[in-house]
Amino acid sequence: MDYIFDNERPIYIQLVEKLRTQIVSGELKQGERIPSVRELALTARVNPNTMQKALAELENEGLVYTERTNGKFITKNKELIDSLKKQLAKEKVINFLKDMKNIGIDYKDAIIYLQELGGI
Repeated sequence: MDYIFDNERPIYIQLVEKLRTQIVSGELKQGERIPSVRELALTARVNPNTMQKALAELENEGLVYTERTNGKFITKNKELIDSLKKQLAKEKVINFLKDMKNIGIDYKDAIIYLQELGGI
């Protein structure tokens, strides 16, 4: 996992976004046990408290759950993951269309570019 952080937003929020993406993409599988907070913090090169805060946020969202003596796991709730995937895709499309509009490309032309580059 590559973790590259910007200085614009808190690191824990960037960790939440990265982990969400790994969950919806299937990189982190439903029901899979995730490494310990310390292991994840070492991998991301962040303070364990920062990683714990990110995982707590994901737990509040229902994407991660804790089994008392076994550790943390990715949710098995496929509907939740599918819903989040749809939401993230929608946000990316909206941002793409806004970016295209900002450089003078209308919706119809943006769709044409997407079709031309669809295999990338």
